[in-house]
Amino acid sequence: MSNPIDVAQILDKLGIKELNAGVSTGTQWFETEGAVTSSVSPIDGKEIAKVKNATMDDYEMVVKKAQEAFKVWRQVPAPIRGEVVRQIGNALREYKEPLGALVTLEMGKIYQEGLGEVQEMIDICDFAVGQSRLINGVSLQSERVDHRLFEQYHPLGIVGLVTSYNFPVAVWAWNSALAAIAGDVVVWKPSSKTPLTAIATQKIIHDVLKANDIPEGVFNLVIAKSSVMGDNFLADKRIPLLSVTGSTAVGKRVGGIVGKRLGKTILELGGNNAVTITPSADIPMAIMSTVFGTVGTAGQRCTSTRRIIIHEDIYDEVRDKFVNAYKNIVPKIGNPLDEQYLVGPVIDQSAVDAFLHAKKEVVREGGKVLFGGDVLTGEGYESGNYVVPCIAEAENHFEIVQEETFAPIVYLIKYSGDVTNAIDIQNDVPQGLSSCCFTLDMREAETFVSYAGSDCGIANVNLGTSGAEIGGAFGGEKDTGGGRESGSDSWKIYMRRQTNTVNYSTDLPLAQGIKFDI
Repeated sequence: MSNPIDVAQILDKLGIKELNAGVSTGTQWFETEGAVTSSVSPIDGKEIAKVKNATMDDYEMVVKKAQEAFKVWRQVPAPIRGEVVRQIGNALREYKEPLGALVTLEMGKIYQEGLGEVQEMIDICDFAVGQSRLINGVSLQSERVDHRLFEQYHPLGIVGLVTSYNFPVAVWAWNSALAAIAGDVVVWKPSSKTPLTAIATQKIIHDVLKANDIPEGVFNLVIAKSSVMGDNFLADKRIPLLSVTGSTAVGKRVGGIVGKRLGKTILELGGNNAVTITPSADIPMAIMSTVFGTVGTAGQRCTSTRRIIIHEDIYDEVRDKFVNAYKNIVPKIGNPLDEQYLVGPVIDQSAVDAFLHAKKEVVREGGKVLFGGDVLTGEGYESGNYVVPCIAEAENHFEIVQEETFAPIVYLIKYSGDVTNAIDIQNDVPQGLSSCCFTLDMREAETFVSYAGSDCGIANVNLGTSGAEIGGAFGGEKDTGGGRESGSDSWKIYMRRQTNTVNYSTDLPLAQGIKFDI
């Protein structure tokens, strides 16, 4: 397989060395005494570079620096904070191609998706710039004469950020851009599987921070093992908000530890996303959209399509079209840096094992594999991380269907009757992130997005479960965690809400007309 992108040139442009420091408070980097770990590409199983991890002393230093920076940063007017974020967006534009390529190299998604991830970073920066002038409160009507009642939002403090390997840099931008315009500071712990993209991002914003004389401690990066930055990070009372992307099991642990100290969380956890295809659907559109949802990022998006719920009247036709579409995908599985391929590797052997386990379990429970499910071998597949996306027939109640398998396996499920039966099947899983209904029937569409419809945080009509725009709030319900990031009014979670009453009268009336005369 060819590799048209010059990896050495990409690493050099992004400042990635053979051995990289793993701690930064903005423009400053620190030599640490922590363990040295390797970043290995899922593309070929070879080491890209090494990283020196943080120690507990490094963590303490960073948090203290963040505390100091917050006292300065919160005084900067929000539109000026927004101007800094605007410049960060421009820096990301300048480095879009090399950073997108590094995302591909380290994570394994195809280059087009790597570019798309960086574009998400740019888009949220643009969004945050506008939002910096719209951090608005509410003016309310007081029941008391000559009193002003209003609400406003203040900076919150340190935002702890834990990101996953599947979107190694976009989620940093979702959180950091909004936290920055809110007047907060960020301490970022990236996935141990994708540390180099984090280091590159920190280096990209270096010149912006320096040119604007931003205090050290506003944008912090700490690469550390969980023994150094694990439960202690979650339990740290100096950090009022933790934003964590991960599995449902991880989220429950995070929620328990942070909740014990009554801290705040944004939890973006597992999804078990379903597409419903009704008899009135535009079937070619449904097939095209859903195939991207199932195999894009090798099935490793939080919003990847896990279940396809098909009406019995069109089931055979749709099933056969999906199988044929997958047959066309197989020759396009390969090195994601080469743009002739549409599907790259999964992240590592544990992901391959989960994929094979799901295939085995769905058959054990009574399902049937229709296509795929194999691990590719031979030239170009030496890493062992390339799999043929799998289609299986299943029942929604199967235990393996109730779980999220973070790999390219999708379950076809048949329904009968009207769309409410499909909705019942869709909702009958623990997770509630993304959902979609393909239909040209207005009543079906409106039912799907109504109070009686999808119980997910994202519910689409005639487009798939994956590929959300940044303008809407991103997140889900139930075991997905309930957090919201990115657009809409998600900025509010990064701020402290305050209700104010100002008495400018000469009297002291009490609310509710209470009399209390001394």
